[in-house]
Formats: sequence, structure tokens, C-alpha cells
Amino acid sequence: MHHFVEWFERFTYLVLIVFLVVVLLFTLLELGWLTFIGLFEVTPLRLESPELFELFGYFLLVLIGLELLETIKAYLERREFHVEIIILVAIIAIARKVILLGSATPGELIGIALIIIALCGGYYLLRRAGLPYSLSPDNRMSSSERREEL
Repeated sequence: MHHFVEWFERFTYLVLIVFLVVVLLFTLLELGWLTFIGLFEVTPLRLESPELFELFGYFLLVLIGLELLETIKAYLERREFHVEIIILVAIIAIARKVILLGSATPGELIGIALIIIALCGGYYLLRRAGLPYSLSPDNRMSSSERREEL
């Protein structure tokens, strides 16, 4: 049973990689098309502010996809999660949300600000703690072991 679960988990990750590659390919094509249309059809050789925000949104979406792809590949190859990368993906995603945000209520703005503070604080604490770049079952240490290494 354990072997079947591992096989199914690996199969699921491979299917996710294939889907993510397809989505990234189409997102890149959309980004290229929007850039072409923005530069040559609407106002020749000039991008307006809304067009730039839309292009930056797609650009950040591609970056998020690439980071997720890298995280899935690392897990498949070495069975480890890159905690820093996961937090950075979340920071990029919230930055994309802020860039594309048209109008928002004060409650939404406070919520976004709290998410940014929490993510950046978590990233700072990870870096300050000197945790390994990734966490795998074989790579976990107690806090006393970590202090002994320093």
C-alpha cells in the first residue's frame, strides 16, 4: 500500500508539472501578444499606464509559475520543500495583487497590509534563524543542535 501511495504522489506531481508548463506556455504567449498589441497597435511604440500594469501582472504571474515549478521539481528530486521560495512566491503573489488592485475598501487594504507584514516578517525570521535553505525530513535539527553548529 505504501508503494502505491508513493507512486500516486509522484504521478500527481508529474501531472501538476505538465499542467503548469502548459499554463506557463500560454501565459507567455499571452504576455507576448499583449506586448505586441500594446506597442504596435494601440499607440505605436508607447504603452499607457493601464497596459503597463496589465503587462506587469502577467510578468509576475510567469515568475510565480516558474517558482512553483522549481518547488515541485525540488520536491520530486530531493523530497524537500524550499520554505523560503514558498514565502517568496506568496510575496510575489501579493505584490501582483497590489499592482493590479483598482480600488479597494479600507478593510481590504488593511488585510493586504497585514498579509504583507506577516509574509515579510516570516521571511525575515527564516533568514535570521539561519535555517537551511530547504527542509526535508533528513534535514531537520533541533534548536540546540543548530546552536551547537554556530
